Amino acid sequence: MPKLKKIFNCFEVKNETATTADLYFYGDIVSDWWGAWQEEDQYPEAIKNFLAGQQGKNLNIYINSGGGSVFAGIAIYNMIKRFAETAEVKVYVDGLAGSIASVIAFAGSEAPKIPSNAFLMIHNPWALVEGNSADLRKMADDLDVISGGILAVYMEHAKEGVTEDQIRELMDAETWLSGEEAAKYFEVETTESVAEIAAAAGEYVARSHNMPKDLVIAKQEAAAKTKSDNQDARKAELIQNSSKRDEIARVIIQSI
Repeated sequence: MPKLKKIFNCFEVKNETATTADLYFYGDIVSDWWGAWQEEDQYPEAIKNFLAGQQGKNLNIYINSGGGSVFAGIAIYNMIKRFAETAEVKVYVDGLAGSIASVIAFAGSEAPKIPSNAFLMIHNPWALVEGNSADLRKMADDLDVISGGILAVYMEHAKEGVTEDQIRELMDAETWLSGEEAAKYFEVETTESVAEIAAAAGEYVARSHNMPKDLVIAKQEAAAKTKSDNQDARKAELIQNSSKRDEIARVIIQSI
């Protein structure tokens, strides 16, 4: 169970050296430990502890996430921005920086690197709400304020000449930008496409509406491969168990 496993493993630092460390956002962005159902999920407390242990080092950040909690993502963005004031922080979008993960992508000390076949997805925040008409109207107003905060981050990293109205239109439409398309609006570095685009997992990317066909196919292929791998593992287990039963039967027969 992920929860029990986390108690003992805590936060894992990958590829740590005396001068650099790697940080991966390969799951959902959640509010706290209780919301992290997969080992890949990230939350502010974990990032705070991670950064505290990497003082004086440079940082490489790798992103393949469909996003998650807005406030958790903003907190993570601000923490990494502060860390980048005294260290070199490079950001690489491996497959998708979607929703609030697209904000984290701009937290480095230089422009994020996005392959031409990877994506930056931006949209307006959404929320689940219940209540009377006044509650629903208030939530709509709150979402507009939150959207304005996200827009402010995007505009800090927008290319010269790009207007707020342009970015608002992209957010309203839930826009998926390839590395090359993102470079038209934001200060990003487009790199050559990689052999395969990684299919971002998580519940948040599953709720998007305009996912590009290539990414949909990649997700389907990844799911099919996982299913096939699980079936192969099950077959191997059955074969192994069958062999054990046969051996036990031989021992019993020989002892009769």
